[in-house]
Amino acid sequence: MKPAEVRFYFDSDILGLGKLVCSLRSDCTFPGDPGATIHKRQRPPCSISSTAVDDTDWIPVITGEGLLIVTRDSKIQRRHAELHAVSEHKARMVALVSEEAKTVWNQLEVLMTQWRRIEALTEESGPFIYRASRTRLAAVPLQ
Repeated sequence: MKPAEVRFYFDSDILGLGKLVCSLRSDCTFPGDPGATIHKRQRPPCSISSTAVDDTDWIPVITGEGLLIVTRDSKIQRRHAELHAVSEHKARMVALVSEEAKTVWNQLEVLMTQWRRIEALTEESGPFIYRASRTRLAAVPLQ
């Protein structure tokens, strides 16, 4: 069995989507993920063991592991502490936004519609935040 190369972290605010995607892909994790074997790849447990960890505490850990963060936050541009943590730790983040991202089904639709573009962001250096909707993937100014 080969180890999985984990590339994506699904934040606790989209835990249902994270668990769904992680049941299909070995390169994704979520807070509290016990690890799994998917397609003959062994994914280790997530280093964030609880959903109760503050953003400013888990962002440096996940960024240090080189993971791209997937979250849901329509007001991401107004979250100064989170924007600062993303900038300071050179995080790479995609925020599912709009009314389209309220249910797991709709979050999945946004994610799948933008998946190839989101996946390409794993090759980019941070810091950055992109807002993702069904029809758009747009950069958020960090300043």
